[in-house]
Amino acid sequence: MSLQDPKLFGKVAVLFGGSSAEREVSLMSGTGVLEALRSRGVDAHAFDPAERELVELKREGFARCFVALHGRHGEDGTVQGALELLGIPYTGSGVMASSVAMDKVMTKRIWQADGLPTPKYVRLAFDQQSREQVMVVPDVLGLPLIVKPPREGSSIGVTKVEGYSQMQDAVALSAKYDADVLCEEFIEGEEVTCAVLGQGLDARALPVVRIAAPEGAYDYQNKYFTDDVKYQCPSGLPAAEEHEIQRITLAAYHTLGCRGWGRADVMIRASDRKPFLLEMNTSPGMTSHSLVPMSARAAGIPYEELCLRVLASASLDAKGGAQ
Repeated sequence: MSLQDPKLFGKVAVLFGGSSAEREVSLMSGTGVLEALRSRGVDAHAFDPAERELVELKREGFARCFVALHGRHGEDGTVQGALELLGIPYTGSGVMASSVAMDKVMTKRIWQADGLPTPKYVRLAFDQQSREQVMVVPDVLGLPLIVKPPREGSSIGVTKVEGYSQMQDAVALSAKYDADVLCEEFIEGEEVTCAVLGQGLDARALPVVRIAAPEGAYDYQNKYFTDDVKYQCPSGLPAAEEHEIQRITLAAYHTLGCRGWGRADVMIRASDRKPFLLEMNTSPGMTSHSLVPMSARAAGIPYEELCLRVLASASLDAKGGAQ
């Protein structure tokens, strides 16, 4: 991925904020990206789709967009589709990969079809959430288990269920954020994350980050607003484990059709050290606590250069490559 003269990028919009439940995180990500790009001489401007119509991007002559939006109407293919119609190259995955990766159930179906390891699950559609249907889920997945909305991120609406009596409340919480509810086998072990930069054969997995959260509570608050979570990068994992996580992450990225950059969340089962893919983030966080910048630093890529590399990869589905 060649880094261009910043002037060649033209007028750049950093899209951040938006209307999803992750707006606050997106504001932090976008502010960091904006400052980094400007520090390297890029003509970058803030653009909040919650406050302005996307068609203004065309009217104001923006040449490309850095998508620092998270969640719905940000990384779910909708903004990507609008930018395709406007003909403005953008960072990250295209319409289909963004849409599929945003839906954890669809993602798991595709990974399973390709033989990639992901925890067992039960999907409770909006009309499958009666008490009787909810209470049999632990019989299928065992306890503890995880209940979460399939189309939200940042651990929003997630519950670790320890007993049958918690199921109803967990499903009700998740259903506040999404009509469908995803119930997932709980993998006892270590949580890690692995980022990918690039497209096609040029895509590379970055160093793995190991996450140690207080009492295993890697939730919204601990992800973004405390310093209680400890991160290890280099991970300290045996080389064979690190390479296997990078291998399945790259495979997961390719099979979803991702491009530009992404980050997979992975659990390593303590009993046999087998890794399981949880989800793929196609517009990863870029805050001071975020994991892709941490991983990039370990690979010798400073934050500002990471932002430039991602920006340089901006493309359109119609073009099939970086512009």
